[in-house]
Amino acid sequence: MKKIVFFMFFMCLYAHAMEVKDLRCESKINPIGITINKPHFGWVFIGDATSPKQGGYRIVMATSPEKLKYPDIWDTGPTSSSQSSDIEYAGEPLKNRQRVYWKVTVWGNNRGVVHSEISWFEMGNIENPEKAFEPYVFSKSKTGVVKINISNKNKGRTFEGIGAVSAGASTDLLYDYKGSTRSQILDLLFKPKFGAGFQHLKVEMGGGENSTCGSEPSHAFTKEELKNPVSRGYEFWLMKEAKNRNPNMILEYLPWSFPGWLKPNIFSKESAEYFVAFLDVAKKQWGLDIDWVAAAENENGTDRNWLVNYMRPMLDARGYKDVKIQGPDDNSGDWKIFNDLEKDREFDNVIKAVGYHYVTGREFTEDMVDGRGRPTTEKAKKSGKPLWASEDWSWTGKDWGGAGALNLARLYNKFYIRDKITKTLIWAPIGSIYKSVTWDKAGAMKANEPWSGYYEVWPTIWATAHTTQFATPQNWEYLDNACGLFNASTYKGSVVTLKDKNSANWSMIICTDKAETLEVNIQKGLADEKVYVWKSDEKNQFIELANIIPKSRSFKIQLDPKSIYSLTTTTGQQKGKYKIPKSKAFPFPYKEDYEDRKVGDLPKYHSDQKGSFEIALREDGTKCLKQIAPESGYDWMRIYRKTNIKPHTLIGDVNWKNFTCSADVFMEDGNVELGGRIKGSYLKGYRFMIEKNGNWTLIYNKDILSKGNIIDFNGNIWHQLKIKFQHKNVEVFVDNKSVVKTAHVISNGYVSFASSYHGNLFDNLEVTSNEDKPKN
Repeated sequence: MKKIVFFMFFMCLYAHAMEVKDLRCESKINPIGITINKPHFGWVFIGDATSPKQGGYRIVMATSPEKLKYPDIWDTGPTSSSQSSDIEYAGEPLKNRQRVYWKVTVWGNNRGVVHSEISWFEMGNIENPEKAFEPYVFSKSKTGVVKINISNKNKGRTFEGIGAVSAGASTDLLYDYKGSTRSQILDLLFKPKFGAGFQHLKVEMGGGENSTCGSEPSHAFTKEELKNPVSRGYEFWLMKEAKNRNPNMILEYLPWSFPGWLKPNIFSKESAEYFVAFLDVAKKQWGLDIDWVAAAENENGTDRNWLVNYMRPMLDARGYKDVKIQGPDDNSGDWKIFNDLEKDREFDNVIKAVGYHYVTGREFTEDMVDGRGRPTTEKAKKSGKPLWASEDWSWTGKDWGGAGALNLARLYNKFYIRDKITKTLIWAPIGSIYKSVTWDKAGAMKANEPWSGYYEVWPTIWATAHTTQFATPQNWEYLDNACGLFNASTYKGSVVTLKDKNSANWSMIICTDKAETLEVNIQKGLADEKVYVWKSDEKNQFIELANIIPKSRSFKIQLDPKSIYSLTTTTGQQKGKYKIPKSKAFPFPYKEDYEDRKVGDLPKYHSDQKGSFEIALREDGTKCLKQIAPESGYDWMRIYRKTNIKPHTLIGDVNWKNFTCSADVFMEDGNVELGGRIKGSYLKGYRFMIEKNGNWTLIYNKDILSKGNIIDFNGNIWHQLKIKFQHKNVEVFVDNKSVVKTAHVISNGYVSFASSYHGNLFDNLEVTSNEDKPKN
């Protein structure tokens, strides 16, 4: 009988598990002989108790089942759509009698994910077949010399710049570097003709929720604060520093999450006020004029009626007529916004540039540059509207090969040759993130040791300099007949050529796959007296070679394989360099009393992962740390990934193992936590939580190790929490009295503070060693 009951219980659970099935093309399962060039697709989604409805989907299609991992025909990217039928194909032009393999990933409306089985369909003789895009390929002589003619008559689109996205808490620890060293790093990022020379900076408008590597604070955590928005975090400071180094720096902002008071409708009149309030802080408190707003939610699209009826009118009414709107800043959609713009003049007038993320896809290998991704459509190109790769790459700048520096330079070229994209923004300009936190290796360079001043200048800085030090936004334009590939089969070898609009100067950026011999012929109207040559390869980056004197407006140059070259008639480029301090471990033992920063500022060396912690005053006038997010916000990626547990912040060294950590705490309400041996963003490690009523819980990861209550606990005064880690032994003290001692697993990690969504306080952090002393 028990077996029957268990079997029925199991079957009941199975029956209510999420499922996606019955994949159909033109209403048929695995059909043959499809003749329309854009078939329609659908499936059946069965939800569970947690997620009864579909919250999003991703379709991938490829020429073989194996290639579905990196689709070479179509990838919608993750979409926040409940649509599960009549989805029109928007991928690579299909061929007669071609078999296409496909599958669907579906997310529930309250998280949870399910994958379909692989399905397929087969084309017949296609009616009105589409022609695939063919990139321009340079001609070669019989001896294999590549010939490029630079003509002033072959003008293309205006160059709009290379930029970077400071978001997802990726710039966290840079703010804590000391003056001179911090200035050096900022020079390498933003100073023209010195380092990377990023020309466009997009920053996160924080919402207090985890947005990749941590959380960034909001300028208006409550509706009341909207009347007097607050400068919080480091993004305003970063924009100011970038602008100080390059007065022509283009500035933009975009939200990932939103504070809780804007739920559930983030596209409302109030949210438009919230967007504009960010501009008020920038203008009135920092003297900054921001050029662009991505009026959307990062990678989750935007809303036409909100933009037309609220956002644009609000900007105009509040004195920000010059602030332009870019959108949809989505991670999916195949540039479908142009289908709406061509039918809607009001909407078209509001959107001044169109940007999408990961146009080249997410295959982080050397073949990334040849990945299909989501290329711009012919409709997008013919619109004349500026086209942007508004966030791309997202890899480590330490590598030369693979998806690293050489690959990024190839992407810069590819985006114009294939997509007519004139601006590319990468995430992130710098990796200033604690080790083991999500995406801790991403960035064009690294600076995550503010206590030592150590930083690393990675090859990607110089791969970017090969474009930014040779052309400036709006002042330069592409010469289309001198932009193309060495070989039609790959984007690994490419050339783009640009001309200064106000002079005869020109620059050519070249990426090679194999060795090439290049013959360049310079037409009249363009400078031909001297050509300066800069080169990067795996061993050496951004080296100036011997210049070239053209003869009869022509010259030849031998190009090495897997290299980047910039040929130019301009001068002033340099490989900026400073003496870098030596690397040191996080100071240990460590004390922090929070007295060395102003009220409202960020605490030194802390990394908020959810919620927001800032310097505040205690009742005696001294300073402490306070959790200020009053409620759970509108969480970014709330459908696609798990949420962080609660507001918390990390500090220290991920290698700490045997130590004692202590801190004073005061509870406004709810609960607080002291944690140790914590790894990453999701509070994995040991955590001691205590509530205002004296109830306590000792947790390891998701497991409760012990729980109890402190008799006669006074929740209205300060208390000291302490955890001692000694090999397997973990002992917790409250006000120096042991409340629990247990033996569990040995691990290592950071110290953490965590809090419920209340204004709870922390002070007098101290970390001391429990390492065994060596025997004589």
